[in-house]
Amino acid sequence: MNLSLLSTGGILFALDAACVAILWPLALWNAHAAVLPRFALPIDVRGILYPAADLVLLYAMGLYRRDALLHIGTSLSRVPLVVGMGAAFTLLCSITLGSLDPALFVRPGGSDQMLGLALASICFTATAFYARLMVKVMVRRQMLRRRLLVVGAGRRAWDLLHVLSSEGRNLSYDIAFLHHDALGEEDTRLAGDADARVLRPEKFAVLQAARQLGADQIVIAPDERRGMDLEELLACKTAGFPVVRYLSFVEQEIRRVDLKRMELGWLLYSDGFQFSAIERFLKRVFDIFVSSSLLVATAPVMVAAMLAIRWEGPGPVLYRQDRVTQGGRIFRILKLRTMRIDSEAGGAVWAAQKDTRITRVGGFLRRTRIDELPQLVNVLRGEMSFVGPRPERPVFVAELARQIPLYNERHIVKAGLTGWAQVNYPYGASVDDARSKLSYDLYYVKNFSILFDLVILLQTLRVVLWPSGVR
Repeated sequence: MNLSLLSTGGILFALDAACVAILWPLALWNAHAAVLPRFALPIDVRGILYPAADLVLLYAMGLYRRDALLHIGTSLSRVPLVVGMGAAFTLLCSITLGSLDPALFVRPGGSDQMLGLALASICFTATAFYARLMVKVMVRRQMLRRRLLVVGAGRRAWDLLHVLSSEGRNLSYDIAFLHHDALGEEDTRLAGDADARVLRPEKFAVLQAARQLGADQIVIAPDERRGMDLEELLACKTAGFPVVRYLSFVEQEIRRVDLKRMELGWLLYSDGFQFSAIERFLKRVFDIFVSSSLLVATAPVMVAAMLAIRWEGPGPVLYRQDRVTQGGRIFRILKLRTMRIDSEAGGAVWAAQKDTRITRVGGFLRRTRIDELPQLVNVLRGEMSFVGPRPERPVFVAELARQIPLYNERHIVKAGLTGWAQVNYPYGASVDDARSKLSYDLYYVKNFSILFDLVILLQTLRVVLWPSGVR
């Protein structure tokens, strides 16, 4: 299998899983047979839960994301904390299960449980460190370098080069641009870039160029498509070279829709925007179960927050505001009040960095996301979903819909407490921010599935524990 076709994060996950699968059983055997003869942690439910929780938490906390791979030092510093969280979670589960079925465990809650936690923490921290150092070495030696042949060298090709360098799933690419006069004008920025190889064959010889370069994939990105030889491209596909259109490739690589070069024809004929009745039913069942469970679990926290708001000064503890959800319907969203009661005396405005309208208690509630907890009631009522585009105010929706094409398409699904834009983009408080977040919202709507919702929920844990861009 060609590793370059996988994302760098995907390769790191595979290394983590392989290291855990090899070293965890050896660690258990060694602890039981040699180091700690009295240690009795068999390979049963706990033996599976420990590595599973470790891998899930590493993913949930963003340690396979591009930013974590680029800043390997920060990533390594977070590994022990994340591994410890996974081990502690498994310990809690094992104690709970052990109390329900004592036959599963030896001395549930006793010394074996604590030894298991320590062993898992040491083992998984070591494997995570080793896997990340391996990836760092592989990247430096260009073993994961992805070879692309891009058909076209115009503005679209330049955009592709810029996007991949800042948001690509791989940390390194080897890109060659094949240009022909029939494909439109060549972008002078590419010609002046020392790292951009532009091939200018007399004929549209894509297959020959792909073979010479050993291309992993061919991306069709000309500004003028009428000059392309489709038979030549078909020959590339039948010869085993994957051929993909620019917009589909960008969507796959950066996991958002490129609004700058958007074509309605591509959006119309590409896959997506399909919502089966079963998926909608499961999503609603999931919303009811999770929102009701979290309302019970977080009730003491909300009561404490309400008392703190009341202690700080007069005014209501809950904040109600009109927001837009599925189909453009308006509902009243519930939040804990974090601003002064006269914060919008002059009309609706975007929140700003270091907003002076935010109270001291409100600043803490926003940083910890506690102010969002009453929205669980909106989810339980069916006005919102747990996952979906964040609801905006009607006055802002009207303004943004006038300035941003396809903005109302985000209302195909219910507004959400968390969403794909929320876990990938910081707090937005401008038209440009709204445009960037829309690229993620459209990707979510286009690729909606229950599994995708679970992925977003996992990544929300990172946003909650390591908040950024809160206003």
